[in-house]
Amino acid sequence: MAAITMRLPAVRRAVGPAAPRGGEKHLVAPGDTITTDTGYMRGHGTYVEEEKLIASVAGAVERVNKLVCVRALKARYNGEVGDIVVGRITEVQQKRWKVETNSRLDSVLLLSSVNLPGGELRRRSAEDELAMRDYLQEGDLISAEVQSVFSDGAVSLHTRSLKYGKLAQGVLVQVSPSLVKRQKTHFHDLPCGASVILGNNGFIWIHPTLEHKDEEAGGFTTNLEPVPLSDREVISRLRNCIVALVNQKLMLFDTSILYCYEASLPHQIKDILKPEVEEEIVLETRQRLLDLEG
Repeated sequence: MAAITMRLPAVRRAVGPAAPRGGEKHLVAPGDTITTDTGYMRGHGTYVEEEKLIASVAGAVERVNKLVCVRALKARYNGEVGDIVVGRITEVQQKRWKVETNSRLDSVLLLSSVNLPGGELRRRSAEDELAMRDYLQEGDLISAEVQSVFSDGAVSLHTRSLKYGKLAQGVLVQVSPSLVKRQKTHFHDLPCGASVILGNNGFIWIHPTLEHKDEEAGGFTTNLEPVPLSDREVISRLRNCIVALVNQKLMLFDTSILYCYEASLPHQIKDILKPEVEEEIVLETRQRLLDLEG
């Protein structure tokens, strides 16, 4: 029989919060009064009662001129144009795919918004429509960019760039979208030998770094060659490091993930998620980030 590790319950030591970036945020709970000034307009996450603007969700208060809204700390993904997302195909429909992107409604990927094999820029024919399942079928994972947002909040995606497309041979980690830091790029080739796609929707894809990309395939090829054990170990370690950062509520971006990976190297992969080890490596990561800012 395989050995089983058992641990007694223990009081966990709280890790101090990271230094705020860009000043302190005004956090509110449902029912808190934001302002009694009647000159402000009510935005998302607020309501008016007895001439008071009151929060309806827990989150950070944001002001744009006279508009006040509350951005929820934990919520479904709300798409914005230009966001990078990782999603899963849920349905193949006429001239479109439905994609699960961690939002309230399924996102839409139109046949006209994908880069077909060969990279031809042409009108989509009936033959292309019949071959849709050859490109993407139910259960496939893709990376894409938000092209537009509909009035009901649903998102329209596109994969016209060759850096987007079908994903294969990797690990998917689902986190809260609020923990993914917005950056100029969300595709990162880490020096440890693996790459990550930090989806703004909270879906993170970890995969071996590709030496060369097949541009003739239009982003629809799947490499089914065996992944070496060393690469699988790096991916597993990165996955556990990301989970540790999420458990300690630290923002996810390329530098924080790399620092956490380096801090975890003295430990076995399976030990990273033990509470005492998790606190140690995240505390070291947090300190290095503060030193970097200083």
